[in-house]
Amino acid sequence: MPKLATANAEAVGDAVARFFSAPQMAALRRLGDLVVPGTAGRPGASDAKAAEFLDFLLSQSPAGRQALYRAGLDRLQTDARNRSGAAFEALSPQQADAILAPLHAPWTYTEPSDPFARFLRAVKEDLLAATMNSREFAEAQAAAGRRGTGMGTYWYPVE
Repeated sequence: MPKLATANAEAVGDAVARFFSAPQMAALRRLGDLVVPGTAGRPGASDAKAAEFLDFLLSQSPAGRQALYRAGLDRLQTDARNRSGAAFEALSPQQADAILAPLHAPWTYTEPSDPFARFLRAVKEDLLAATMNSREFAEAQAAAGRRGTGMGTYWYPVE
């Protein structure tokens, strides 16, 4: 019997943006780079395609969660244009840090009253979860000699 090379179709296809507009998606990708950067041996949010996964997840989420994300990403773009005259994805880390100041507040069990701070808190948690549950993260852990816990439980982009 000949052995044929096979691949999971979702592992080779690119995800299709469904929920966010192009500026919102660009802001989400940049936010992922800032919140969950890649390090030596560990993929970041961009490597794990966390923004693409969140695009799919939010398309299936309740309306309140969708509104929180859309308003938050729009505010990132608006604040960036007002402060520097450029889109959020074009800002330097120092410029973006001024906009992301609510992330520096200590974490508490109660949600922040400010909707923008609530968005930043939610997107940070979601970006971390999507990155750490990705196939790329599991493969990096296995390559580093760490136990393969969670192997086979990662997500594939859904088209």
